Amino acid sequence: MAPVCARPFDHQRHLGPMTISCAAQNDLTGRCFAGAEHPNAPAATIFMGQISMAELFPTSTSQRMRRNLLEAELIEWVVRRGEGRLAATGAVVVETGQHTGRSAQDKYIVRDAETEGAIWWDNAHGMSEEQFDRLLADFISFARHKELFVQDLFAGAEKEHRLSTRIVTEHAWQSLFIRNLLRRPEPSELEGFVPEFTVVDLPSFRAAPLYHGTRSETIIACNFTKRIVLIGGTSYAGEIKKSVFSFLNYILPGKNIMPMHCSANVGKDGSSAVFFGLSGTGKTTLSADPARELLGDDEHGWSDKGIFNFEGGCYAKTIRLSKSAEPQIWAASNRFATVLENVVIDPVTRVPNFDDNRLAENARSAYPLDAISNASPTGIAGHPKNIVMLTADAFGVLPPIAKLTPSQAMYHFLSGFTAKVGGTEKGMGAEPQPTFSTCFGAPFMPRHPRVYGNLLRNLIAQHGVDCWLVNTGWTGGKFGDGTRIPIKVTRTLLEAALSGDLKNQPMRTDPVFGFAVPVAVAGIDAKLLTPRATWADPQAYDAMTAKLAQMF
Repeated sequence: MAPVCARPFDHQRHLGPMTISCAAQNDLTGRCFAGAEHPNAPAATIFMGQISMAELFPTSTSQRMRRNLLEAELIEWVVRRGEGRLAATGAVVVETGQHTGRSAQDKYIVRDAETEGAIWWDNAHGMSEEQFDRLLADFISFARHKELFVQDLFAGAEKEHRLSTRIVTEHAWQSLFIRNLLRRPEPSELEGFVPEFTVVDLPSFRAAPLYHGTRSETIIACNFTKRIVLIGGTSYAGEIKKSVFSFLNYILPGKNIMPMHCSANVGKDGSSAVFFGLSGTGKTTLSADPARELLGDDEHGWSDKGIFNFEGGCYAKTIRLSKSAEPQIWAASNRFATVLENVVIDPVTRVPNFDDNRLAENARSAYPLDAISNASPTGIAGHPKNIVMLTADAFGVLPPIAKLTPSQAMYHFLSGFTAKVGGTEKGMGAEPQPTFSTCFGAPFMPRHPRVYGNLLRNLIAQHGVDCWLVNTGWTGGKFGDGTRIPIKVTRTLLEAALSGDLKNQPMRTDPVFGFAVPVAVAGIDAKLLTPRATWADPQAYDAMTAKLAQMF
């Protein structure tokens, strides 16, 4: 028998030596690709001469590999394996444990000759090629003993620019999750499917910080040159979709395509609108408008042909989800095969309780776009006529809507301002905390902001786009004193803006921020358009405005 590579390493706890097969070993023949005389050769070097880039993580690794299962069968596996429960509505309910959101500090990008000058390293953690190769070898060895689920999917509705993507997961529910969220190939397109990008998610894998060069046992390792992402130590499925998004954000600017963390919809006249915004600002809620066709709720590209959705589904926050305020999202979250992440259900009736946050404030619903009755079947639209930049101002000083000049729009795009509400996150005090995330998505934008800023500036100028700042936060005082701007008010203002009526209305110039604010809108209390008039103490408003302006 050919010699087998081995190295001392305790794969689970990293406390003592044990012998495991090297990733260089062919799992079918037992022969070491590298030869016994080269036991420490990097895994990537070993594989590149033997198999294609698409098989950098060979799906023959696992003895039990289940490929492209449909919804019903995936749900059977979820229940059989004890990964989750069925709600009374037919949705799959899962709990992600310790991680109920992204682990931004545990995300790394491999620093190599290609990425060295392309990544904005001030905003990214670097990992050496050698560290990644060790990690990849251990992922492959670890996966050999697992039952895995594979989904072959597309990222990108525009065929010319779509990315053939393979998602390998340890959990069946994560396979259902990503099948809901990316774009599903036709059966004929699965024949001979060759992935251009791969994500491997093994939640039970634990990284060894000293050995793998990580901060903790949780790892999201992105190798953009080799087109593969490894996720371990977290069950939060949002890491999968954001890994795909991060890679698209890396490669698309080179094709002169603007990748955007935004939602989008289309009016009856065919005019599209883009909604930039951080989590909690209303990006998903406001794009789901019964009067407009939904393009998508989170990730889009803007090419020379127009805008297109990267995804085939939505990932909506469900905490305090209301049937009356958000009927489309409510219906989509209460249907067969929707995945509910960290949503509490009644133990007897199995009815979801969207008001209960004991598992997570960041409870989520993952459903395909066809769950929305007026979703676009193509995911493609023309160039936008309006760009809306959403913020949830918990300081209570910004108007509910303002018209931006192109230069002001670029300033707010690069600032990416919103506010976290005091008391809703561990370690926060009673005061609102400002959040600035450049390009409204800094954790997923690997290149320097000027790359995305220049693309957007040129597109706005080329297509004469109207830009708006919409505040979905507080009025009449800061959080705790004032009240949340009613969603009906926001929808009325947006309708006026997107129809083209609002830009022709009389405007005043804000004395501090300089943008134009309408003085009157039909159906809206004029006081709401002048935040200072909603405060009981105008001097307190002035002080808070000065405080917020200083933060910018």
